[in-house]
Amino acid sequence: MATLTVEIEVRGPWSLATSRAFWEGFAPTALPPGDGDALSTVFLVEEDWSRAGGEVRQDGSVASVTVSGDGDLRAAAAQVARFLSLDVDAAGWPEVGRRDPVIAEVQRALPGLRPCGFHSPYEAAVWSVLSQRIRVTQAARLRAQLADRHGEGGALPPPAVLRALDLELPGRKGEYLQAVADAALEGVLDGAALRAVPPEEAIARVQQVKGLGPFAAELVVVRGANAPDAVPHHEARLDDEVRSRYGDRATVESASEAWRPFRSWAAVHLRAAREARLHEFG
Repeated sequence: MATLTVEIEVRGPWSLATSRAFWEGFAPTALPPGDGDALSTVFLVEEDWSRAGGEVRQDGSVASVTVSGDGDLRAAAAQVARFLSLDVDAAGWPEVGRRDPVIAEVQRALPGLRPCGFHSPYEAAVWSVLSQRIRVTQAARLRAQLADRHGEGGALPPPAVLRALDLELPGRKGEYLQAVADAALEGVLDGAALRAVPPEEAIARVQQVKGLGPFAAELVVVRGANAPDAVPHHEARLDDEVRSRYGDRATVESASEAWRPFRSWAAVHLRAAREARLHEFG
C-alpha cells in the first residue's frame, strides 16, 4: 500500500477541529470520535473506485493531507480537499457575515466550519436512496450493513460491486441503488464534473437518475459534490430555520441573495446551528 502527503494552503477561515466535530455528528457518514488533532476517514476514490484512507492535520492555514491505498493517490488527495471544502477560496466568506447579521451570528457560533459530509456524489446518492421514507437512524444502519457486508474497511462497495448485488431492501431501493451504480460508472455522478457546471444544471443532471428526485439531487450536488454556491429549495428544516431567523414571510430564495457566492455554505451553517440548538434544548 502506497502513501502520499500533500500540503494545501487554505484560503479563508478554517478550523479542522470545528469541521471534525460537525462531521462526527453527521449521521449519514458519521466519523467515530477522534483522538488527537487529526481527522481520519476511509472512502472510495472516484477516479478508479479504489479504497483509500485519508488523514488531515492543520497547521495554521496549511492542511496536511495524507492518503494511503493502492489506487490513484493524487486523485484521492484532491477528493479529500473537495469533500472538506479545502479547495474553495473562502477569503470572501467573512464578507457574507458583514452583509448579513444572521450569517455573522452562525459564523461566530461555528468558527472556521467548512461544509463537509459525503465523500462523493456517489455516496450521497446511495444515502439518498437508503434514507427514502425511513428514519435517519434506520438508514444509517442500512448504510453500515452495506459497507460491512459488501465494502472494505468501512467504505461503501464500489459501483460495479453494488450493481451486481441482489439486496433485500424495502420498496424499490434495490432497483434505485442499481441505477445509482450505473450513473456513477457512466460518470454522471462525477464530483469534479458536477462542480464544473452551474448548480442548477448539475442538479438537473442528477435528477435524471432513476430514484433521485429534487431533494435527493440537491443533496448530491450540495453535500456530495460540495458545490459552494447552490441553493437548496427542498429542505423543510432549512425553510423553518430561515423563517425563524429572518421572519415568517422570509424564504430561502429571498434570504440567499445576500449569501452569494457561498449560498451552500450559509445554508449548511444555518442547518448546523439549528441542529445544535435543538439538541441543546431537546
